[in-house]
Amino acid sequence: MAFDSLSAFLAMGGHGVYVWAAWGVTGLLLVGVVIHARAERRALLRDLRRRARRAQYHGASGAAAPPISHQEGRARES
Repeated sequence: MAFDSLSAFLAMGGHGVYVWAAWGVTGLLLVGVVIHARAERRALLRDLRRRARRAQYHGASGAAAPPISHQEGRARES
C-alpha cells in the first residue's frame, strides 16, 4: 500500500484538502445530474400524459384540434 496509515491516506501527502474537495465537488455534481435527469423525466411523462388526455378528449368530441407548432407557439398551416 502506498500509505502507512489511514490518516496518511486522508492527508494525501499534504494535498488531501484539494483531493477530497475535488472528490466532493464531483460527487455533488453527479448527484445533481441524476436529480435533474429524474425531474426532467417526470416532467416529460407528465406532459405526454397531458397530451394523450387532450388528444383523447378532442378525438371523442369529434372536433379536431389544429396541430401546434411548438417552435412558434401557434397553429401550423398545412
